[in-house]
Amino acid sequence: MTDAGNAITPPTDLPRTLGELRASGHEFRTVKEELRDNLLARLRSGAPRFPGIVGYDDTVLPEVERALLAGHDMVLLGERGQGKTRLIRGLVGLLDEWTPVITGSELHEHPYQPVTPGSRRLAAETGDLLPISWLHRSERYGEKLATPDTSVGDLIGDVDPIKVAEGRALGDPETIHFGLVPRTNRGIFAVNELPDLAERIQVSLLNVLEERDIQVRGYQLRLPLDLLLVASANPEDYTNRGRIITPLKDRFGAEIRTHYPVDLTLETALVRQEAGLVASVPDHLIEVLARYTRAVRDSPAIDARSGISARFAIAAAETVAASALRRAGLRGEREAVARICDTASVTSTLRGKVEFESGEEGRETEVLAHLLRVATAETFRDRLAGLDLSGFTDLVAEGAIIETGDLVSAEELLGQIGPVPGLAKVLDRLGLGDAPSPGQAASGVEFALEGLHLTRRLAKELTDDGRTLYGS
Repeated sequence: MTDAGNAITPPTDLPRTLGELRASGHEFRTVKEELRDNLLARLRSGAPRFPGIVGYDDTVLPEVERALLAGHDMVLLGERGQGKTRLIRGLVGLLDEWTPVITGSELHEHPYQPVTPGSRRLAAETGDLLPISWLHRSERYGEKLATPDTSVGDLIGDVDPIKVAEGRALGDPETIHFGLVPRTNRGIFAVNELPDLAERIQVSLLNVLEERDIQVRGYQLRLPLDLLLVASANPEDYTNRGRIITPLKDRFGAEIRTHYPVDLTLETALVRQEAGLVASVPDHLIEVLARYTRAVRDSPAIDARSGISARFAIAAAETVAASALRRAGLRGEREAVARICDTASVTSTLRGKVEFESGEEGRETEVLAHLLRVATAETFRDRLAGLDLSGFTDLVAEGAIIETGDLVSAEELLGQIGPVPGLAKVLDRLGLGDAPSPGQAASGVEFALEGLHLTRRLAKELTDDGRTLYGS
């Protein structure tokens, strides 16, 4: 249920006082015990543990699960775009849906375990009438992107001068304005890009991880914080911006390496899951883009230290779909279906996502265009190997010139070729079905033509106005 402010409201039958909570049989568990119990329940039932995480089932996720079962804080090390933040945010799904807190508590204190002086006083004064509220698991997650201007006050807390001006002693714990970490008490707190955090700020996390207390402005406040601390970082040898200090690394119970999808199937599945496509993009084009991403990642012309994010392939698919939609709008097509000509736009629009080796200056677009041709040719061989494509080559051998491009409609392209022997088998191999739409058929035809050109069986010419001529 949600109210007008989109806040999740708890069921009405939950206990509202400490006495009612005790009578219900509720038992206190720490955050790490909660995560362990809920993970074990899912392991035993076979229910999904990390929905939406692709490619980590046999590598990263078992290590994450072992860390959670051991009750370890963890740091995920990996290059950009490997889903580290997505995985960390997914941990929230392993918390209880609702958990009781003392009403009005800044630190989401459990009614059985008040930790601040104010909550302890309130519990002593009210007894079983102590009012409690219920916190949804989505509200038990805190996150901070580490930046050089992050302060100890942001993370841990600082003395609130207003409270001091009200007459409270400087050493009074109630003069503290708590930072993000203690405010995520009884939840999960994540620090993204931890090496970017200044080393003196990283020191402030030492007590949080080990002694579970905090220190503010020269005096120590004993707060038995109950949370899981998770951090993400690029491997130290992949960044010059900073490092994780050794004492802090030592306090994380688990250091887990992430990676890019290990095979083509996982790469395509990731693109399909994450890309917001505004037009139909057939599977053979998704495969081309997945192969393209992997080729860019492995190219010696690319700076491997920066990595090629999964967002590269996702953005490529979205760009290709947008190109198809633009054509449909300009040419009045009822259906927008991407074709191989739409992939040409990704070499320029995605160049900013790639960092090249210093010796490749001035050749960036050329390198990316070459890798795209290689990916297209590999997909052509994989998808259409063994098929008789003489119907296409015979067509141009008789003098026909087939004009296509990102502004040539599907009907215009199909009208130039007419019936082609073997076309049905091509469309079947590409998964476009027995009765493809004009847009799907045009996508299959153009892919076959481009593949024949890349395998040196068909001539191709690019005109100054952006048209593509096969058979010239």
